[in-house]
Amino acid sequence: MTTHTRTLGTTGPRVHALGLGCMGMSALYGEADRAESIATVHAALDAGMTLLDTGDFYAMGHNEMLVGEALRTAPADLRDKALTSVKFGALRDPAGGWNAYDGRPQAVKNFAAYSLQRLGVDHIDVYRIARVDPDVPIEETVGAIAELVEQGYVRHIGLSEASVDNIRRAAATAPISDLQIEYAIITRDIEREILPTTRELGIGITAYGVLSRGLISGHFTSDRQLGAGDFRAFSPRFQGDNLRHNLDLVEALRKIADEKGVTVAQIAIAWVLSRGDDIVPLVGARTRERLAESLGALDVTLDEADLAAIEEAVPAGAAAGTRYPAAQMSHLGTEH
Repeated sequence: MTTHTRTLGTTGPRVHALGLGCMGMSALYGEADRAESIATVHAALDAGMTLLDTGDFYAMGHNEMLVGEALRTAPADLRDKALTSVKFGALRDPAGGWNAYDGRPQAVKNFAAYSLQRLGVDHIDVYRIARVDPDVPIEETVGAIAELVEQGYVRHIGLSEASVDNIRRAAATAPISDLQIEYAIITRDIEREILPTTRELGIGITAYGVLSRGLISGHFTSDRQLGAGDFRAFSPRFQGDNLRHNLDLVEALRKIADEKGVTVAQIAIAWVLSRGDDIVPLVGARTRERLAESLGALDVTLDEADLAAIEEAVPAGAAAGTRYPAAQMSHLGTEH
């Protein structure tokens, strides 16, 4: 297996073709085993993956400390190659509730100070606000990160779920490495305006949700019981008729995967990889078994016939339900 490299934006670091999204190791998708999570990070680094994505609000710092432990206990040569991508800005409460976003310059620097400590690093490779604070001009938030770059605490500035207007304003303020945003076979909203804009500006895409939170992994079933703290328990795409419709789409993908002798997850990841060298998919593997499956996508080649079959099976807009509950939709840079 080979892991080719891609450029994360014209101003960003070079990373391998897949990044590891670590959020699920701490929160939102049910229980995870800490030892297995750390072993999975080590296996990812050993396989040649370098980009580790986390957020300071994932289980209120738990995920950053987990990633920090994984880095601290990894072999030195692998640890030195690792790139940390950190989201900040989401405000939580002791009960785990979600409040507003804080993009004030003084808050940006405060968040960064704590992240550096929890991760046990002297710099963060890519730093980004999780959602643009509607009460703070994006120029001020990005400007504060730019100051951290000048001081050596951050290497590159990223964005997350930003609108076209905010992307342009941010890019006019400082060099932007990449935009992290959801992109999958059943989540293609960025193709209308976001992706043309980032390509015009030379900004890379870090695609999260490439398996749509497990929905199109080929492993999710309609009778699966979800815990109260699992995001999918109240995600519109996992409810009732929406879920049944969406799993029918998965079965259509499974036919294509079976014909190629690969898994549904590998087809889904390979599809995102096929969309351009400026796109780096994040895989949310929480175990070494799922990581190995995801890495297998690098060996999947989709020809024009395959892509046409996927398009016919799951055309743009085919998914039922929005990707977030209604209350969270207003913070997103795309419609769905």
